[in-house]
Amino acid sequence: MIEELLPGSVAVVEAHGRDALGDGVVLYPEEEAVVARAVEKRRREFRAARGCARQAMEKLGVAPAPVLPGERGAPRWPDGVIGSMTHCDGYCAAALAHPGDLVSLGIDAEPHDRLPEGVLEAVALPAEQTRLADLARSHPSVHWDRLLFSAKESVYKAWFPLTRKWLDFLEADIEIDPVSAPGAPGRFRVRLLVPGPVVDGHRIETFDGRWTVDRGLTSTAIAVPRP
Repeated sequence: MIEELLPGSVAVVEAHGRDALGDGVVLYPEEEAVVARAVEKRRREFRAARGCARQAMEKLGVAPAPVLPGERGAPRWPDGVIGSMTHCDGYCAAALAHPGDLVSLGIDAEPHDRLPEGVLEAVALPAEQTRLADLARSHPSVHWDRLLFSAKESVYKAWFPLTRKWLDFLEADIEIDPVSAPGAPGRFRVRLLVPGPVVDGHRIETFDGRWTVDRGLTSTAIAVPRP
């Protein structure tokens, strides 16, 4: 699902069902120490995501290495790799690329269901809520509130490695395009409402993303090209 949302230069590995439980994935000692006292659900998610990441490294021709959580929990990738991971019940994925191909990545997957009561108001700008209401009337088969939430998660995952700063849900305005070619992913545009990251002397003020709804999941991805 996520693989179809990203350029061909990105190595994507996804796991579904029992494969997303992390069974059989052996952690490095330093990774094991991170989740030694975690509940079993957290340990399974951690193992499954690292399993996907290791396979993605192999696809890129990079030697497998530990992936430890760094500042604000963001993964610390080995030299020569950028990437993003996501997991939810029954699914996990890792997407990796060489820094020469992209400057940042963000992926997210969520259950395709309505957001819990009160969450939308906390994560969506008034203009976004108005657009979601219009989308719900014209395309009622999609849970647009959950899609927006997923897109905001992908925005943050793409933003943080470039800035090392927090980005609030309300500091990015997302407009979702519901129309796509048959069988093709949808698109969304992100307008940053705070000064964007500077890459190679150029300030990035917008992100472009893609989305899909499939197998009971809402998936979003952002690939940030070099200016």
